[in-house]
Amino acid sequence: MAVAVSDRRCTSCGLALSGRGATAFACPDCGDTTLGRCARCRDQSVAFVCPKCGFAGP
Repeated sequence: MAVAVSDRRCTSCGLALSGRGATAFACPDCGDTTLGRCARCRDQSVAFVCPKCGFAGP
């Protein structure tokens, strides 16, 4: 699923989400926050943390 929403950013590195491999999803723990992952951070399993509840994941 490609995401091309300019106001969304990668939760890990802060880059704008765009292009193939980027994704955005609800936090698996609280469900209140949308987390974004760029293709590079997903590929390299860079850690992310939900700013609302503190859920951490790869």
